[in-house]
Amino acid sequence: MSSVKDISSTYLHFQDSGRVDAIPVSASFWAEVMAGRHPQLNQGRLMTAFTFSEPWATWERHPAGEELVMLLSGAVTLLLEESGQEQAVQLNSPGSYVVVPRNVWHTARTAAPTTMLFMTPGAGTEHRPVVA
Repeated sequence: MSSVKDISSTYLHFQDSGRVDAIPVSASFWAEVMAGRHPQLNQGRLMTAFTFSEPWATWERHPAGEELVMLLSGAVTLLLEESGQEQAVQLNSPGSYVVVPRNVWHTARTAAPTTMLFMTPGAGTEHRPVVA
C-alpha cells in the first residue's frame, strides 16, 4: 500500500520499465550524479520540487534530454540561453510550464518564495556559475 510523501524532500526516479523509486534529497546528490555514483539514473527521468526565493547561482543544462519545468506557486523568470541568445520566459500562474530543450543552458530568477516542479533526464546534468 502506498503512503503519502513530500515531493520537496524526495526525487522520484521514473524508470523506462515503468517502475518508480524514491530517492531521498541530499545536498550532495547532484555532485554524486555528476561524479557517476548513480549509474541507475542513466535511464528514465527524475522528478522533484524545489522552493527558492532568490535567483539561482548557477546555469544548468541536460545533454540527455528535455526538462519539464512547472510553476506550483510564486512567480519566476526562466532564462534560456541558446546559440548565444537569451530568452526570458515568465511563469506567473500555478500550472504554467515550459519544456527546456536538450542542451539549452537555463537559470531562474525570482525575488518571491517560489515552488517549481522539475522532471529531468536522470544523468548528465551540467552546471556553470551565473556571472553577474
